[in-house]
Amino acid sequence: MADAPSRIAAVKAPESLALIEREDRDRALALEFVTPDKREALAALYAFDLETARIRDLVSQPLPGEIRLQWWRDLIGSGERAGSGHPIADELLAVIDRHDLPRSVFERFLDARVFDLYDDPFSTTADFEAYAGETRSTLIMLAAMVLSKSDAGAISDAAGHAGVAETCRMALKTLAASRRRGQCLIPLDILAAVGCSADDLVKGERDATKRAVAAFCAYGRDHDAKWRRRFGAVPRSVRAAFLPPSLSDATFAAALKSDLSLEETLVEPGPIRKSWRYWRMMRA
Repeated sequence: MADAPSRIAAVKAPESLALIEREDRDRALALEFVTPDKREALAALYAFDLETARIRDLVSQPLPGEIRLQWWRDLIGSGERAGSGHPIADELLAVIDRHDLPRSVFERFLDARVFDLYDDPFSTTADFEAYAGETRSTLIMLAAMVLSKSDAGAISDAAGHAGVAETCRMALKTLAASRRRGQCLIPLDILAAVGCSADDLVKGERDATKRAVAAFCAYGRDHDAKWRRRFGAVPRSVRAAFLPPSLSDATFAAALKSDLSLEETLVEPGPIRKSWRYWRMMRA
């Protein structure tokens, strides 16, 4: 009996869950609303997203980034279940196998991630929506498949719009970082409509940036409203997949109040307020 406490202390949280708790508090809070038997699987999906999203910041040139993405493609496409030597990758492979997730979807996700490595802007909102569909919307669908595969098919339309809204949210939250990289994440057709160039946005030209952010928020809010109108038909078993994108409206409100031509951090609701919003979404 004396050894029991040491054995309990030796139990280590999965790497994916630890990464989410450390680097993505919004998703960590959302995982609290997921049943324990599904929590680690969703954490593995979210950790995969984090690992691939931050490749741009880990490399100095696009080619090494493409090599890293190809490593993920080869690993997932190989049909392996574990043994990669990468703890988060092994946890993801186990989730793919356990929940019979389509590996081709991950390949398209990784193809879309190549965009992150370059400074080319989205030419149109259609290009932006295609990217969001293969990344954020795909993650919502995969999370729903983990939560209840039989119910996941009912949410594709809502997931599509929620993914676009969440991609808008993340573009606003990372605007300062993308500006430092010389990267423009607001589609050029939105910029042109308000008389702002990609160069204006990257340089932080105040009036042009303000107009661009307002137009981009209006675009994001349109998609946010569309998925919320469909949320009533989303089965309760998969509603937790929509918790992270449910914060998009708060980000849009914060962006409109902030001067994003400066290196300003968006002031969003705190963790208690976000948990309360999640609770309301789960009970809606």
